[in-house]
Amino acid sequence: MAQSLFKTLMENAPDTLIDVIAPAWTRGLLERMPEVNEPIIMPLGHGQFGLRQRIDLGKSLQKKAYAKAIVLPNSWKSALVPYFARIPLRTGYIGESRWVLLNDARKLDKTKLTMTVQRFVALAQAKPTLPEPARPIPQLRINPSQRRQVIGKFDLAAVVNSQQKILALCPGAEYGAAKRWPAGHFAALAQRKIRDGWQVWLFGSAKDRAIADDINQATDGCQNFCGQTTLAEAIDLLSLCHAVVSNDSGLMHVAAALDQHLVALYGSSDPGFTPPLSGKAQIIRLNLACSPCFKRTCPLGHTDCLQGITPDHVLEFLPL
Repeated sequence: MAQSLFKTLMENAPDTLIDVIAPAWTRGLLERMPEVNEPIIMPLGHGQFGLRQRIDLGKSLQKKAYAKAIVLPNSWKSALVPYFARIPLRTGYIGESRWVLLNDARKLDKTKLTMTVQRFVALAQAKPTLPEPARPIPQLRINPSQRRQVIGKFDLAAVVNSQQKILALCPGAEYGAAKRWPAGHFAALAQRKIRDGWQVWLFGSAKDRAIADDINQATDGCQNFCGQTTLAEAIDLLSLCHAVVSNDSGLMHVAAALDQHLVALYGSSDPGFTPPLSGKAQIIRLNLACSPCFKRTCPLGHTDCLQGITPDHVLEFLPL
């Protein structure tokens, strides 16, 4: 979603160079964004304060002489690096009372900017009082040479050259079980497409391996990439697929940015807040009275918001 901000910055000033501080695992993603000049690795993991490391990183960036920093996270600690990098203009939302660290602190009106991508893009405006600008659609760039290397690594040349259709399933969701369509539903969907002559590939992190194994045991066999690829390799492999079915997850947004035929499944989360940014995406949600609850696990113990989405319902939105 941050790529929409990067695109807006480039549209406003095409000679802009954009460096992005982010965790190491995002490097493969950032390298596929044409707007990004250089990824800068944040050495700390999620939730780590690491004051000394943040100060040192900021001081090491002083020689870059950046003109402006835009801080997307709302935490106090996330604004430390730009402050110690002595970047003259530091923009972001007030968040955790960051008046000292940000000299262009904006007050967020959540009733006007309801979507995360809206909030990001609005930070590109010189004056926050201007009308909300257009939101460019994220677009990831695929390098054919890198993709050929991934095809070779996983011995997929025969499948790719056969032009057999490939369905990607993304059964994980880092946030929690209340965002995950049941493994049995994924398996039933996979089996139907396998019988139709499709290949089915499963994508996710090592944490999703157990779910993927459950899906595999209930089908005639899927190619399980969960925990077997880097994010960069997963991006390249997803670009080869003909359709993607995903929970509301990071891979859902990747598939959208690849302009894939995407079916996005929503349970405890709200597509009005973090929708897939693609004209090809089809969102399925049941609009139950209890959802979206934004909980990691269903507070009612049934997850009907996802259980009630049937494989047949999803099949209606997939190509033949």
